[in-house]
Amino acid sequence: MDAPERFTDAAPAKVNLTLSVLGRRPDGYHDLESLVAFAALGDELSLTPGGELALTVSGPSAAQAGNAADNLVVKAALGLAARVPELRLGTFHLDKRLPVAAGLGGGSADAAAALRLLARANGVAVYDARLFEAARATGADVPVCLDPRPRLMRGIGDVLSAPLTLPPLPAVLVNPGVAVATKSVFVRWTPAAAPAAFDPSKFGASVSRDECLQLLALHGNDLEAPAIALEPTIAEVLAALRALPGCRLARMSGSGATCFALFASAAAAIEGAQTLSAAHPQWWVRATALGGA
Repeated sequence: MDAPERFTDAAPAKVNLTLSVLGRRPDGYHDLESLVAFAALGDELSLTPGGELALTVSGPSAAQAGNAADNLVVKAALGLAARVPELRLGTFHLDKRLPVAAGLGGGSADAAAALRLLARANGVAVYDARLFEAARATGADVPVCLDPRPRLMRGIGDVLSAPLTLPPLPAVLVNPGVAVATKSVFVRWTPAAAPAAFDPSKFGASVSRDECLQLLALHGNDLEAPAIALEPTIAEVLAALRALPGCRLARMSGSGATCFALFASAAAAIEGAQTLSAAHPQWWVRATALGGA
């Protein structure tokens, strides 16, 4: 008997290299400007087409993933089914490796992977507008995860630049195991001086790693201070990252609590991750590279 057809896709972690809050909108959301890159690690999602829509979850963070019915994978699948007549669904299996509610866009990346898998299983083109519509209806961060390449993200996350070229950026990601609610972080945000204008044209094919790090240093994450006010452990993580030999830049990703540090070399990042893991065994620490496909 032949094995059932099965499709698999990666759901890479999303990292906000920069994040500027431009202001509150009348609808209660905030306009953002964020340079997003993707890590060479993340969750993994598979789809066995056929039958009713279902989701099973395993992996190190499975217990924190919540009820399957509320998972963004299911929401995305239903959103696409509402837009594509007779869409063939099936059983998804999520290997949940990323920490949950961590500022790494794990749920959004999972949802985007679900849309890509359904497109493959149903012969729908990856550039079909209905995929983007379903992504946008699923969550603000899902559209940028649909084609996981570096981009400048604006609006509430639904206005995307063309893909940008970044050199591979050796990095260490750290999540201290505390959760900060995105809504609570935004409530504590207060307007500051206008952020430096972000010029995506400077991220061309010829930009070097050193030049990229210099450009990133001109910007920050406007949500870092309010997140630290809610959870001071984030400041401890940033201090530990900045103390690592070879660290060129360290800041928080998204609304937290995951932080990242960028290094001039992969060897320095790996050594830094080993140092932090030994000093803080309770933290989730990973060496990786940021950039994107």
